[in-house]
Amino acid sequence: MDDSPTTLAAEDLRRGPAFERVGDAIAMIASQELPLVVTDSAVHRIRVLQQKESRPEASLRLRIIAGGCSGMQYRMDLADAPRTNDLVVAAHDVRVFVDPKSMTYLKGSKLEWEEDLFGGQFKITNPNAKHSCSCGLSFTI
Repeated sequence: MDDSPTTLAAEDLRRGPAFERVGDAIAMIASQELPLVVTDSAVHRIRVLQQKESRPEASLRLRIIAGGCSGMQYRMDLADAPRTNDLVVAAHDVRVFVDPKSMTYLKGSKLEWEEDLFGGQFKITNPNAKHSCSCGLSFTI
């Protein structure tokens, strides 16, 4: 069995079906089932973080953990390599690592970067969330 991470390029998925390794099998993923959309604004911000941290090869790790005012919260940090079972979503020249458990809650979500007068933050638009707190970092399913 191949335990290497699965890589899905957002650009490839927009053009048509792609493939995902599921255990020993390979499943086809249609473009409408894109597990996570990484917008251009998020790609730009990930590049800024790579440069700021002097880690040009680092990727963004996105995961969901218990906590926050709504029960679950998003956690993001830079990572140098994917873990064995991570799903790797590639957009342009950056990658986002997501563990399989987190991906079940994130499927169909969009990751973007938003700025306003007070600063900026990653924003996740998650169609699976039934309720989100006002900060947008905590949610319930």
